[in-house]
Amino acid sequence: MAQTQAEIVPVLTQRTSRAPKEALQEWLPKLVLAPSFALILLFVYGFIVFTAALSLTGSKLLPDFSTWVGLGNYVRLFNHPNWITALKNLAIFASLYIIVCSVLGLGLAILLDQKIRGEGFLRPIYLYPMALSFIVTGVAWKWFLDPGIGLEHVMHSWGWESFSFRWIKDGKFAIYTIVIAAVWQSSGFVMAMFLAGLRGVDNEVIKAAQIDGASTMTIYRRIIIPLMRPVFLSAFVVLAHLAIKSYDLVVAMTDGGPGTATWTPALFMQKFTFGRNEMGMGAASAMVMMMMIFSIIVPYLYSELRGGRRS
Repeated sequence: MAQTQAEIVPVLTQRTSRAPKEALQEWLPKLVLAPSFALILLFVYGFIVFTAALSLTGSKLLPDFSTWVGLGNYVRLFNHPNWITALKNLAIFASLYIIVCSVLGLGLAILLDQKIRGEGFLRPIYLYPMALSFIVTGVAWKWFLDPGIGLEHVMHSWGWESFSFRWIKDGKFAIYTIVIAAVWQSSGFVMAMFLAGLRGVDNEVIKAAQIDGASTMTIYRRIIIPLMRPVFLSAFVVLAHLAIKSYDLVVAMTDGGPGTATWTPALFMQKFTFGRNEMGMGAASAMVMMMMIFSIIVPYLYSELRGGRRS
């Protein structure tokens, strides 16, 4: 019995000495992350709640929570012609932006996946535009497309007097110039996503299909591309998010013009909040944009979490 107690006492002493260390190891990461977590709660979710409350008021130049109008700002918003124009422009811009970037990015990824010479040189060239800010991209493309100093002027100076490319000055086509600039900047990033997906496909499956006599087109159409559905979904979420909040590129290229031809929801929010002193209306447009983004991100997160549980 004495020997048993002599053996138990050191063990209890050792466990007692380990307990504070284990507790410290468990709580130290939480204590380190607590300040940043608190700041996120305040400056992200706190301001979301603040904006939601602001959208229910008749605030003008400054927040005024004494004038509650309920859903009146949302009714005014969807009856405003400039907001309808912004939604139409967003539909055109987002659909073309997502489709063209996806097709072009996939094509470039397939090209680089063929182990061509100079891949290490070409890949940074395709990715470089993404390193630029949208402001820089917008200013560069504005100069390039401006009839007075850009492409049209250069062609006229070379003797091609009949050449005309005035889309950036035409209300019917100006939104498509925004698409061109956005695709130029983002297609390389999408290419990198697809290239990573292509390099992650199991080569044994491809070799088995080649042994069975499948053509290269059939392998890509029936095997590789279906296996890359998660990459397609991720690219769609990223591009849709960028399209919905597009502001700086539009401001740099056209500032919403000619007229309201290139207004987007983000530009509408800025114009009404700070340009026309309609803070309540601007907050309502911001909440609608947030719901658009949530309608994309929440199903994506749900599918990812569901897939993780299954695996």
